[in-house]
Amino acid sequence: MSATTEELRLLADIGGTNARFALQSHDGQLEHIEVLQCAGHATLGDAMTAYLEGAARRGAAVQSVRRAGIAIANPVEEDLVSMTNHHWSFSISQLRAERELDTLLVVNDFAALAMSLPYLAPSQRTRIGGGLELSGRPIGLIGPGTGLGVSGVIPTGTDWIALAGEGGHVSFAPANREEVAILDMLWNEYGHVSAERLLSGKGLELIHRALSGKQAAAAAITQAALDGSCADARRTVDCFCAVLGSVAGNVALTLGATGGMYIGGGIVPRFGALFAQSTFRQRFEDKGRLGAYLARIPTYLITEQYPALRGVAAMLSRAH
Repeated sequence: MSATTEELRLLADIGGTNARFALQSHDGQLEHIEVLQCAGHATLGDAMTAYLEGAARRGAAVQSVRRAGIAIANPVEEDLVSMTNHHWSFSISQLRAERELDTLLVVNDFAALAMSLPYLAPSQRTRIGGGLELSGRPIGLIGPGTGLGVSGVIPTGTDWIALAGEGGHVSFAPANREEVAILDMLWNEYGHVSAERLLSGKGLELIHRALSGKQAAAAAITQAALDGSCADARRTVDCFCAVLGSVAGNVALTLGATGGMYIGGGIVPRFGALFAQSTFRQRFEDKGRLGAYLARIPTYLITEQYPALRGVAAMLSRAH
């Protein structure tokens, strides 16, 4: 993953809410990591400028940056990228020219996150439930945040290929009467109801409203569930984790992810012990005749703070 010259490389992981930036030195180390709020900057270019100017004030040789890799929460299929969960829109070629870069790689954020999975150390993940990972097999990934990311990596002998898709927008399928009632409410409001509609920050708020009839912010729901001050909040988090288990099981079946199934994104780590105590793993395995197959697949919560930056660094090295 290390850079091949003495110059610094710019790395970014852009979500719907936060933009994480770092500089990678020639020995592969990430330096000057900073998280900026997307809403605080009119464009991605403005956010890049703000980050680089701040890094320069801290003594970084930002003038040496000639290659950059950006992981972004959006499909990346053509030169024009318009974010689904934020208003930023940009031309890759124009941004490369404006920044005077020799290389600007722009990839889907969950493809970048998936690329980091084969290299995670045991200390950078927490096992949830049983199972035994098989080496050299597909690895699955799902992550609720501002939206719902879905990806995976497929082995190709000595290397890996990351999948870039929009699996978070598959149709939500309820597994019990409570979830049928939630789906019915959301059908009336949105028509098509995707997995992301429930498994996201806004989704946590929608589940809470469907179960309690009350409005509450995602952060407040999570805190009330953690401190035990609100039964409706705890019920909401439990429902969220259960639905996540079902959708993660679907991804694992689709990919044949016998190398393990990983949970990323910004929401689940905030649940703390509630996630391990939830029915996530039970629902992950609850697939009828394929239950025994899924019981053999381990599930992990990613605890590494900036894994997508590591993944996009690997992809930038290969592109170079």
